[in-house]
Amino acid sequence: MVMSFSDSSFRRRDLAGLAAAVAAVPVVALATGAGPASAAGAAAPVTAGPRVRLRAEDADDVVSAVDIPLAVGAGGLARAAGPVRTAALDTDRFAMLGVTWHDGRGAAQVRVRVRAVGGGWGAWRRLSELHDRPNAASAEARATPSATEPLWVGPSDGVQVEVAGAMVQPVLTLIDPGRRAGDSTLTPAVAPVRDEPAVAGRAVPKKKAPNRQPAFYTRAQWGADPRWASGTPVQVRTIKQVHVHHTATANDYAAADVPAILRGIYRYHTKSLGWSDVGYNFFVDRFGRIWAGRRRPKGQTQGAHTLGFNHVSVGIAVLGNHDAAAPSDAVIAGVTRVAAWKLAKYHRNAAGTIRVTSRGSDKYRKGRKVVLPVIDGHRDTNDTACPGRYLYAELPRIRARTARRMRRFNT
Repeated sequence: MVMSFSDSSFRRRDLAGLAAAVAAVPVVALATGAGPASAAGAAAPVTAGPRVRLRAEDADDVVSAVDIPLAVGAGGLARAAGPVRTAALDTDRFAMLGVTWHDGRGAAQVRVRVRAVGGGWGAWRRLSELHDRPNAASAEARATPSATEPLWVGPSDGVQVEVAGAMVQPVLTLIDPGRRAGDSTLTPAVAPVRDEPAVAGRAVPKKKAPNRQPAFYTRAQWGADPRWASGTPVQVRTIKQVHVHHTATANDYAAADVPAILRGIYRYHTKSLGWSDVGYNFFVDRFGRIWAGRRRPKGQTQGAHTLGFNHVSVGIAVLGNHDAAAPSDAVIAGVTRVAAWKLAKYHRNAAGTIRVTSRGSDKYRKGRKVVLPVIDGHRDTNDTACPGRYLYAELPRIRARTARRMRRFNT
């Protein structure tokens, strides 16, 4: 069965508790007239104030984080004319960051620079604005602030933030996903499933379509704290599409970093964005390994990845920035395995198109019927560059390989 989350049973995050936690952190001022950003390798800026401390999310959890309000002027409204910038902040160790805010007027831009643990300050980097969102009418959507994508920066102990445009009450989130025993030695806990071959060479009837489930790593293996997830799964009808995303994070992570990256994204999605779970159904890392995202991966839950089209789809996020680098053959193979597994059950043509009805996105109004590829890129449904130009260019190959794989299921 395919699953989604019921609005009536969705337990929204405890906003009063979050407000209290944020209030316990000093507000960091944004200075106006920031001027040009420093180049990579320039002298480190002067740091301001005491060290920013991260707190454990739960007493027995390896993940720690802090939400730091950023303010300029009355009400925490970043001014629209020109960039504003924090002083450099000394912090506890962290490895992922993001910025959330309430809507201001016009577009907002966020840049950061970080200081590596035991190293110097790096170059300024622009954070991509978040376009992965739940469908508009859902409780998750009502809880979602404006935000950047979370950025994996590796072990760091200093940060400086610059914002431009209008944003109300911006908050910088720093996350240390910690290390767990076994992060570097995991093997898939879910083995591949292969049905019996068709009798006498005949194709399997549609009502008995095979379930060629690929091997994947479970939520428990990467360390998804079950206390952060909320809402009651309910059935939805079908899967019409696979939406391919990238996470717009670094491309040079090690295999042992992946569980930590997933824990960081999970914390950001549930506690910073207020979602019921991590937004994507599956992740594929640069080594081609498949990781379960949202709960009940075998049955499929409705995600929060493709605004307007979550209700009939699966979202696969490739860990990395594919505006900057081409995906490996291993990535293509990993995406193909998930897509073939999910589409075969509903007898979709992986190389074809399908008619879907938008629930309302920034590209297609609510109720509009659209013909889209069965396997598409996020930019096909929303106003975004995701999944990056290099991964988007590989979609024809992914469609062809998925179709071939599905044909082999019936032989």
